[in-house]
Amino acid sequence: MGDYDEDTAFLGQTGPYFWTTFFLLNTVFVSTGFNGLYIVFVGAAPKHHCLIPDVNLTEEWRDAIIPFTIVDGEEVQSQCSRYKLDVVRNLSAEGFVPGSDVNLTNLEQEGCLNGWEYSKEIYQSNIVTEWDLVCDNQWKVPFASSTLFVGYLLGSLISGQLSDRFGRKKVIFISLAAQCVAVILQSFSHSWRMFCIMFLFVGASQISLYISAFVLGTEVLSKTMRVIFTTLGAFLFYCIGYMTLPWIAYAIREWRTLLAVLSATSVVYIPLWWFIPESPRWLITQGRVEEAEAIVRDAARKNKVEAPAVIFKEFELQAMPPRKTYSMLDILKSKNIRCITLMCLLLWMAINIGYFGLSLNTSNLSGDPFMNCFLSAAAEVPAYVVSTLLLRKCPRRALLSSFLVIGGGVLLLIQLIPDTLQIIALALEMTGKFGFTMAFSIVYIYTAEIYPTVLRNVGMGMCSSAARIGSITAPYVIYLGTYNKVLPYILMGSLTIASSVVNFFLPETLNQDLPETMEQMQECQGLCNGPKRRKYVENGGRNNPAIQHESKSDVQFLNA
Repeated sequence: MGDYDEDTAFLGQTGPYFWTTFFLLNTVFVSTGFNGLYIVFVGAAPKHHCLIPDVNLTEEWRDAIIPFTIVDGEEVQSQCSRYKLDVVRNLSAEGFVPGSDVNLTNLEQEGCLNGWEYSKEIYQSNIVTEWDLVCDNQWKVPFASSTLFVGYLLGSLISGQLSDRFGRKKVIFISLAAQCVAVILQSFSHSWRMFCIMFLFVGASQISLYISAFVLGTEVLSKTMRVIFTTLGAFLFYCIGYMTLPWIAYAIREWRTLLAVLSATSVVYIPLWWFIPESPRWLITQGRVEEAEAIVRDAARKNKVEAPAVIFKEFELQAMPPRKTYSMLDILKSKNIRCITLMCLLLWMAINIGYFGLSLNTSNLSGDPFMNCFLSAAAEVPAYVVSTLLLRKCPRRALLSSFLVIGGGVLLLIQLIPDTLQIIALALEMTGKFGFTMAFSIVYIYTAEIYPTVLRNVGMGMCSSAARIGSITAPYVIYLGTYNKVLPYILMGSLTIASSVVNFFLPETLNQDLPETMEQMQECQGLCNGPKRRKYVENGGRNNPAIQHESKSDVQFLNA
């Protein structure tokens, strides 16, 4: 199998073809920024109290029937109880005045038997107000959110194999259509159960879209454009969608209409089918060399460079048949790939547990929820910009480990800060969030560069599944704080620091060509590599002329 980067070097590193593909693929990530995160508004609980039916009560008793309770040091009206209606009605009929004639603290209380009354100051309606997901039913809102993450998990598992079998481009547009249909059906949900089921499909289609588009950009773009795409491009355009969401929600305060509008935005992506190319790398692995050459020649025409008469010389000489379809089982067959995959899974899980654990510890911002959502999204932009600049020249292993140490160190140190130094604690939390955001952007491109083309989507899918497990686990790790306040931070911080050490055993990918086959995949450092393989790597691997003359069976033996 030839070297794709060498065979297509005549295209250059930039040009109209690469920039057009770059922007078209990045627009896809905008939809992932607001589809799924709308639960922030759709599942928000507005101010509420027990509904008082239209009975004969004086104005004083109607104002006093809701008891007061202490929440976070403040006296507020109870959201889940009221004074017993029959008792209050009798006292009102007899002319007693609350507070002067009657000591309210001695009155019997009852639940909200007639439902709740919700404030419409911020939201006209959402799933909380429509299905009364408060008090004893308030657990249903975080459960609905968790179904999105479960969908991410399922989508991560199946999207990689579908994309490797049917192509990156087809899976991208099928996922877009599935996401559009799932969101519009969710807007017609007649119950909380239906909402959760559709949210599962929203998550599965969204992560499938993200991973497939990410892998396609990694394989189509040049080395220079690849780094920009996988850091500043994909994540920044995701942030653009995230930052756009609160303003759409601000204009549309009714949840069903909001979801219908968000679903309709997917229609604008239909024309992109005729402009976004399939991955030539994937076509070559399927033996469809002529189709791959046609795409590369079209790229040469758009970049205004002359393509050679025969582009993939080695491929044509071999007259390659359709190649084997790889699955997760192939990862288990090689000791080297098994070790690399296990370390990548640990990295992705640790980053997600740390990021969401730190986010759950951050106090809710006071003020307008739409502005708070916008600021939360905007806070991630500097990390993506910095990571893009650093990834151009800095080794991946050192970068990722550095920011994992920052994030993990914050988790370990934050509990040592006394309550009187809240500014320092807040500064540490923001530093940790910056570190984990940096780690997010780095681990994506690092993982994509480690895996060969034939296993890249499968590997990315497995790592994304580990990330979903981490995000689902994070709330339960935080729950351990009810037993010991520092235990969650010791666990998360220790896991993050340990993952930064494990990261040093992964191969360095800076200035390396993307591997095409399992044989071209690099060895992990110091682990799982036998002496024969180390000798093979030290002698230059497949680039050493002496080794190039070895038989195929010998090379396979060296890679075993």
